[in-house]
This record gives sequence, structure tokens and C-alpha cells, in this order.
Amino acid sequence: MHEEKLLMDIFINPHTVPHFVSYAFLASLLLIGTALMVRKSLQLVPTGLQNFVETITEGLLNLCEENIGHHWAKPLFPLIGTIALFIAVCNFMGLIPGFASPTSNINNNAAMAITVFFATHFYGIRVHGFGYIKHFLGPIWWLSPLMFIIEGIGHLVRPLTLSVRLFGNMVAKHIILLVLAGLAPWFIPTLILALGTLVSIIQAFVFTLLTTLYLAGAVEEAH
Repeated sequence: MHEEKLLMDIFINPHTVPHFVSYAFLASLLLIGTALMVRKSLQLVPTGLQNFVETITEGLLNLCEENIGHHWAKPLFPLIGTIALFIAVCNFMGLIPGFASPTSNINNNAAMAITVFFATHFYGIRVHGFGYIKHFLGPIWWLSPLMFIIEGIGHLVRPLTLSVRLFGNMVAKHIILLVLAGLAPWFIPTLILALGTLVSIIQAFVFTLLTTLYLAGAVEEAH
């Protein structure tokens, strides 16, 4: 089976740098470029691109404050906001002809999920110190050993579930688009593109929300 030819193949050999790597770098450059453009033309009354970016940023910040609390929302917001915007851009790339979605590769998703995993426990230990272990022991002391095992397994599978959920949805969306484009080149693919846009937004939100909840659980007091 021949590998699909994409726009980046003109500049980068896909056998040297895989598509999920090159397009992930492209998504990062797009986000950095957009941030620099907005920063260069900041206005007291936002318009155009600045207004769009500020709306998204405020929405993500509100999500952090509602789930994590005001004290830890701002320190954790850069990580959560970066993940949300990066996944959204990567997801939308899969809808553009000649582009590939980096999130349709399990390696890219695993890298983000593992980062979230380590960040969760880093902040948990930073906030609670050795007392962070109470999050794994449960409220009943004589069930603590069993709860520790159950909670440990639950935390270890988080990177897997985060990675596979995003990967599966993005691959499924791509396959459906290709199949329906061959069966009905105009009408049906337009509807699927609309559905693909919705799926891209939802999956970015789900990954971001779960990341926020994991971090919130790590920094909150154990009960």
C-alpha cells in the first residue's frame, strides 16, 4: 500500500521525518506565529484575530478556574491551554486536503498523554509532599492496600485511554471521509466535513477537560 502524498512531502521526505512529526511542528509554528501576530498588534479594544484569540483564551481559563480553583488555575493554564490549542489545530489539519492530522498517530497522542501523566503527579507531590499518597488510599484505613492498587492501576491507564480515545476518533474520521469521498464526491463529504469539524472540537475539548480534571484531582486536598 502506497503512502498518501501530502503537501509537506514537497519539502520534507516522509521516510526521514514522518508526517505526524512534520505536521506537529507545522501546527506548533502556526500557533507561535498567531501568538506573535496578536502580541504585535495588541489593542485595548480587541478586534479581528485578537478578539478571536482572547475569546478562546478566556474560555479555557474559565474552564481551569471552574475545575481547579483560582489559586492553581493560572499556574496550570499554560499547560492546559497549550494542549487544547495544539490538539484543536492538529485535528483541523486532517480536514484540509494535502494535510495530515498529527493526532491520528498514536505516538503524538502518547507524548501528550505521558506529559499530562507526569505533570499530574509532579504538581500533586509539589502541593502535598509525601501526603500526596493519601489520594491513593481511600477513606477507610483497612481498605487502603486494596485502594492503593486500584488507584495505581487507574492512574497508570490514564495515558493509554487519553491516547487511544483521540487516536481512534481521528483515524475513524479520516477513513470515513476517504470512503464517502469515493462514493459521493460532493454532497455527502460536505456533511461529513461538518461532522468532522464537530468531532475535532469535541475531541480537543474532551482531552483538555480530562487533563484539567486530572490536575485538579492532584492539587486538591484528599478526603
